[in-house]
Amino acid sequence: MKTFDAIVIGAGPGGYPCGIRLGQLKQKTLVIEKESPGGVCLNWGCIPSKALISAAHNYEKLRHGGMGIKVQGVTIDANELQDWKEGIVKKLTGGVKSLLKMNGAELAMGNATVTSANTVEVVGADGSKETYKAEKAIVIATGATTVELPTFKFDGKQIIGAREAVSLRHVPKRMLVIGGGIIGLELGMVYQKLGSELTVLEFLPQILTGVDPECAKVVERRINKLGGTIHTSAKALGYERQSDGSIAVAYEKDGKRETVVVDTVLVAVGMRPHSRNLGLEAVGVKINERGFIPIDKQGRTNVPNIYAVGDVSGPPLLAHKATKEGEIVAEVIAGHKAAMDWACMPGAIFTDPEIATAGITEAEAKQQGIEVSIGKFPFAALGKAMAMNETDGFVKVIADKKTKQILGVHIVGPEASAMISEAALSLEMAAFLEDVSLTVHPHPTLGEAYMEAAAHALGHAVHIANR
Repeated sequence: MKTFDAIVIGAGPGGYPCGIRLGQLKQKTLVIEKESPGGVCLNWGCIPSKALISAAHNYEKLRHGGMGIKVQGVTIDANELQDWKEGIVKKLTGGVKSLLKMNGAELAMGNATVTSANTVEVVGADGSKETYKAEKAIVIATGATTVELPTFKFDGKQIIGAREAVSLRHVPKRMLVIGGGIIGLELGMVYQKLGSELTVLEFLPQILTGVDPECAKVVERRINKLGGTIHTSAKALGYERQSDGSIAVAYEKDGKRETVVVDTVLVAVGMRPHSRNLGLEAVGVKINERGFIPIDKQGRTNVPNIYAVGDVSGPPLLAHKATKEGEIVAEVIAGHKAAMDWACMPGAIFTDPEIATAGITEAEAKQQGIEVSIGKFPFAALGKAMAMNETDGFVKVIADKKTKQILGVHIVGPEASAMISEAALSLEMAAFLEDVSLTVHPHPTLGEAYMEAAAHALGHAVHIANR
């Protein structure tokens, strides 16, 4: 039996950084992966979807011109697009293997089962079995997988999930997305821009539930402007295949049964943790009713020597959260003082326009009984946004009215995903409105909107009227 200091199960954005950091800390480490290094994020999640989003955004800009730019005969080659995307994936997953090796961590391919608090059995693709021992720790970093609806079983062609949606080698004429959350809208807007007629069914009253409603509204208007249709408070019931190969999907809205005929249905109703069938219950690891593994601030489960990081340990299901947790757990295992003590976990949604968030919303502040000051600066009033011809959206800052400490920042607009890092740093450093408003931001930049929003909350913005 081969022995290691630590064994990490899963080589996704939580597992492989954990393995790399363990190796850097001179811990003999084995990382086990059953499919491909990089997990969901690199193989069919974050990276492939953003590649498609970028391509769709460029395609749309070229088609519609503006700024005096006139281009004729712009077409999309779905096969070439997929080949390009897969090249990126191959490069990154290969990079993960190299990084693990460079830092002294071993990689084993196969299906892992935890057989005790310090042993793991791995079954390879050829059926071979190997048992490994972990002297210090086993880290569960198995991520999450797509939720499938019983009435919309995936067939891999017309009824698909996110995994298939990032690999379509054709652009459907009509696409229905069930679920108006992040994954559904990101991928739905890709195909909408590439030429699909988009319909979205969302069970709840608002798309992007949990996001600041004003931000979500900007994205909703954009989808409508591009010719899409969004039905909120709508329940997908089932479907029938038509003689022409199309699909008639039945749904209920306002007590009435309606039907929409489409060519492809993307089911995007969420992700579920991959915590079952790993042997965890047999060794006493607690798994809650939603399938998540409860952990403490250092990533420990209820069983000594067994840790969990990333999606499998609970929401928010974010790649950067998984990476940070993986690094922290590696340091804990190596005997360093470390804990999950961040002030906020920022998020980015790659719709058009993008949405990015850090800290609490206005509604959450009110629920906590905090009286707030709100600052808001529209991109329509920002020179750089005008120069880019992307003026939809705004930056919204929420601060404690009494102390002026910043509690939350919500951005909808161009490059929101890049801008949110400054807001996250503001929250991490417990910054006040004056800290941001007095910080000189270069002109002309999109980042000025954050400075202006902070000034607006104080009542002395210079480029918009103050409340």
